[in-house]
Amino acid sequence: MNNEQELKELVRQKYSEIALQDKETNMSSCCGSGCCSTEVYNIMSEDYTQMEGYNPDADLGLGCGLPTQFAHIKPGDVVIDLGSGAGNDCFIARSQTGVTGKVIGIDFTKAMIEKARANAEKSGYNNVEFRFGDIEKMPVTANVADVIVSNCVLNLVPNKNNVIKEIFRVLKSNGHFSISDVVLVGELPDNLKKAAEMYAGCVSGAIQKEEYISLIKQAGFEAITIQKEKQITIPGDILNVYLTEQEISDFENSGTGIFSITVFGRKPVCCTPGSGCC
Repeated sequence: MNNEQELKELVRQKYSEIALQDKETNMSSCCGSGCCSTEVYNIMSEDYTQMEGYNPDADLGLGCGLPTQFAHIKPGDVVIDLGSGAGNDCFIARSQTGVTGKVIGIDFTKAMIEKARANAEKSGYNNVEFRFGDIEKMPVTANVADVIVSNCVLNLVPNKNNVIKEIFRVLKSNGHFSISDVVLVGELPDNLKKAAEMYAGCVSGAIQKEEYISLIKQAGFEAITIQKEKQITIPGDILNVYLTEQEISDFENSGTGIFSITVFGRKPVCCTPGSGCC
């Protein structure tokens, strides 16, 4: 795997498989990577079950946060969910926008889109739609969204800068995002970085926390805030697949951290028409 398109195809294939797996299988590993752990479940995922709008058929256990809990969604808002999967975050967002709002899910895996559309149809939601497309080139016009959410998706995209620029383009003036994602503090061992299963499972596709925040600042966002942060512990039986005992010991004592963060950012208000800021 040595170029962006190959990595994206790997993720697409993996998540097509995940769409057909049950939730328990997905939740037992790193974002559905398939490297199932007998030590612990819910390595990264959060519990959505108490949130209004929760749909168990749409919850594949693939997230690493609860972005809709922190997104300040209001009735009537237009909300876009990047990497919408089977639709879980979209349905929770819909409970917050109400019938006067609109929710758009974008995913580049056809199996996920089909699953999400079926879930929406079963629930009778006519203001939730799912569009097939790449979040590096979203199938929506500029300045359309009040809020953008995403859950454990940008870390899977090789060119994160393109996605963040697209988020800026698609948000309305003074619109905002709340995104949950996986980031690193320190360097992962090479074998974890190179392992295809771990890439599709979130971890080795992650970048440094400082770089992640820097990309958001460079895109022009303001009021950037980390709304929630937690360290992720990879169980020993998963590490054993990729590392020797000595490498595991070195890794665990290195100070390297894998974190789930939920980040907020706001697009500035455009003060001068035609200035190009929006």
